[in-house]
Amino acid sequence: MFAVMGVTGNVGGEMARTLLAAKKSVRAIVRDAKKGEEWARLGCEIAVGDLSDVKSLTAAFEGVDGVFTMLPPIYDPQPGFVEHMAMSKVLVAALKSARPKSVVHLSTIGAQATGENLLSLHTILEGMLGEVSLPITILRPGWFMENSVHHVASARDKGVVYSFLAPADKGFPFIATADIARVGAELLQEIGTGHRVVELTGPRPVSPNDLAAGFAKVLERPIAVEILPREEWEALSRSQGMKNPTPWMRMLDGFNEGWIEFERPAEVRKGKVELETVLKGLVEKAAV
Repeated sequence: MFAVMGVTGNVGGEMARTLLAAKKSVRAIVRDAKKGEEWARLGCEIAVGDLSDVKSLTAAFEGVDGVFTMLPPIYDPQPGFVEHMAMSKVLVAALKSARPKSVVHLSTIGAQATGENLLSLHTILEGMLGEVSLPITILRPGWFMENSVHHVASARDKGVVYSFLAPADKGFPFIATADIARVGAELLQEIGTGHRVVELTGPRPVSPNDLAAGFAKVLERPIAVEILPREEWEALSRSQGMKNPTPWMRMLDGFNEGWIEFERPAEVRKGKVELETVLKGLVEKAAV
């Protein structure tokens, strides 16, 4: 039996489906029992567990061969990462109490970076997990290809991809959630004895120019790239409701300046899903 957090999201949902397809028993962890009904119909055992409640999460983790853990993304954190710290403490306490046979935790590229940024949320939690005496694999994927959903409307309607990543010809490590789920499922089924870090990148780096070319092929129209100037980021993010944009901006700085990157040496695995496949799915879904 494998327990999976985040089944109502992209990565957790793909993870659960991947394990089910491999004929594995899956315990889907949800915050609301009603949201588990679909997964129950697919054959999952349902556990209600919440990152604000150690007791419920401990019960969700107990008696399994492996558990896939993750925290919900926080794009506009409070100063000091207050919300994330609270959830991290609950997660670690539940793992220590339940003691599943193994853990695969979804982290991120650049979690080892020392400069504070949005991904420091993962740096903090990785440090806390390092004190847990269980076999734990930290999975650090690159930039999610599915984040390109934010470019669909402008590419389709204006023929432009507006990019914070720069320069336009610089390749960045993109990865599809399907590959994260596939590799995560493989890691869950491997017998581990200690702590390790596995980094995950896609078939090839993706530049803003590559992203535009992918959209151009899928949409069958010319697509231009427009790099959004650094000096406009804060006003833009605040106009969209963000209250504390500095961590997000520093994350983008880290990618553009090269200090958010994969850690070497580390175990590296490579995804199979091409960018165009993901972009086609995003465009088709937007058209529904």
